[in-house]
Amino acid sequence: MRELWKDEEGLTTVEYALLLALIVVAGIAAWTGLGGAVRSSATQSGERITDGMTPPTD
Repeated sequence: MRELWKDEEGLTTVEYALLLALIVVAGIAAWTGLGGAVRSSATQSGERITDGMTPPTD
């Protein structure tokens, strides 16, 4: 049992898997958070461009 406890051969694989999972979760969080801001900014810009192209009504 002591030999299994001291065996660290597969430990690096687990560490890399946990690191990858953390990066994926951080990427999804960033995508979700920034996606809404980018969508809102693009919508506002599009509306301003459209309003600027509308001829004035007298």
